[in-house]
Amino acid sequence: MSAELEDIHEECGVFGVWGHSDAARLTYFGLHALQHRGQEGAGIVSNDNGHLKGYRNLGLLTQVFANEDIMKKLTGNSAIGHVRYATAGSGSVENIQPFLFCFHDGDVALGHNGNLTNCTTLRNKLEDEGAIFHSNSDTEVLMHLIRRSNKTSFMDKLKDALQIVHGGF
Repeated sequence: MSAELEDIHEECGVFGVWGHSDAARLTYFGLHALQHRGQEGAGIVSNDNGHLKGYRNLGLLTQVFANEDIMKKLTGNSAIGHVRYATAGSGSVENIQPFLFCFHDGDVALGHNGNLTNCTTLRNKLEDEGAIFHSNSDTEVLMHLIRRSNKTSFMDKLKDALQIVHGGF
């Protein structure tokens, strides 16, 4: 068995809301129900007419969002959230999801549950090609693959990237 497959675990919790004026708060409550799936950190990104706003930190969901002012800033009618159980990557705040990526053609938030079992190989290849990483999470590898796809639409880029990764979910 390869070293990349030896430590596959399943945990984390992912939740999202679409089409509700208080999407971030509903996402918070959804994550609260999933808190048992990850107690190391939590994050939420909201979408307010294409403007993404996020917050993430270490701790239980109630600790991360203890300050009501944080939730008040997460406006919009859609949101995604994540509670983290570290299966890959260190337990630092840089690895808390959802990740918020800012590009010249629009921002993207990404969170997932699972492991990319070929992450080390893909990351090394991407670094050799000039990619810069800010975390050691496999989620960031997935976003690099999405952005490097030669497809035109985001959905086609995502499908292209998912053909490359090997997942343990």
